[in-house]
Amino acid sequence: MKDIWIGFDLGGTKMLAVAYDHEFKELGRRRRKTRGREGSDSGIARIGSTIQRLLDENDLDVDRIAGIGIGCPGPIDLKKGRILMTPNLGWDDVDIQSFLEKKFDCPATVLNDVDAGVYGEFLFGAAKGSRCAVGVFPGTGIGGGCVYEGQILHGDGISCMEIGHTRISSGTRASGSSMSGTLEAEASRLTIASEAAKAAFRGEAPALLEDAGTDLAEIRSGALADSIKNGDKAIKALVESASVTVGYGVANVVNLLCPDTIILGGGLVEAMEDLIVNTVRKTARENVMPVYKDRFEVKPAKLGDDAGVLGAAAWAKKTYPQPAE
Repeated sequence: MKDIWIGFDLGGTKMLAVAYDHEFKELGRRRRKTRGREGSDSGIARIGSTIQRLLDENDLDVDRIAGIGIGCPGPIDLKKGRILMTPNLGWDDVDIQSFLEKKFDCPATVLNDVDAGVYGEFLFGAAKGSRCAVGVFPGTGIGGGCVYEGQILHGDGISCMEIGHTRISSGTRASGSSMSGTLEAEASRLTIASEAAKAAFRGEAPALLEDAGTDLAEIRSGALADSIKNGDKAIKALVESASVTVGYGVANVVNLLCPDTIILGGGLVEAMEDLIVNTVRKTARENVMPVYKDRFEVKPAKLGDDAGVLGAAAWAKKTYPQPAE
């Protein structure tokens, strides 16, 4: 009986696989580091072995898999199930769908990771019941996704809503792509961490310097949050400034789509939820057309890491429904 749906979330630093039954009751999970800089060939092999370990550790038969959904960063060729590019992983033109279908002998669907996360929040979390839900997830970059009347908003055979790569300033700072002045370049966690490292080096953030030093690999979301709690005003100002910039990006989306729900997610938001969500909400309301000011809510995501895996698995089930249904 084909009664298992696998959801997979491929992130810049970690990968997570979760098995679900038809009612999305969890059957088991497996988390590993992505090690994306080892290259795409090594990366997709690691994806396959992570799913296999999930099955083995939970005594799940591979023949029971009804479908696999995988959320991946960056633009996706939806017709061929290919990762086109991942600005913050360095993977280009990766045939992930065909790899998964051959390895596990089941249908697989590939979608953008934030699309998967927003779809998960739409079905099970903070955006439940929304007519139009937009997600903005600041992390290593800044991802975006949209669910419109129950469907993930797509281009013609390609994912869209790359809000992180919209240009919002004339600045020359770049991010994972060659474009400068983008929302991601100005307000991602990596950008905040880079500026925080400078502040720590200059002696403006003594708590951060003591806790994490000036190594970008150590200045993660939790370290930034702890720095603020311990009185580093310079770090709080950096996070607030980035949140204002994200608020401008949200205002632009509201003026274009008038979504009723904006979901803010990712580790950075989870670590400093009140500061970031309140700042983004205030900035967005001050920078939309007056007729839209009271027509949207800005909310933190509810599902954490599970949003992406739930959304990916649910999208696979929607794409490949079982005959009995």
